[in-house]
Amino acid sequence: MVKEVIVVQAYCVKCKAKKDIKNPQPITMKNGKAATTGTCPTCGTKMFRIGK
Repeated sequence: MVKEVIVVQAYCVKCKAKKDIKNPQPITMKNGKAATTGTCPTCGTKMFRIGK
């Protein structure tokens, strides 16, 4: 059994660079759209990306 690893990138406002999201969690926003949230691996700031 092979486990798939999904890598999601988002923009970190504190580092001012695109980075891979650490511990990505899929969420649904109030308007019903899908999004992904997690933390920056470098500075620990919350990261957010709209879409799957």
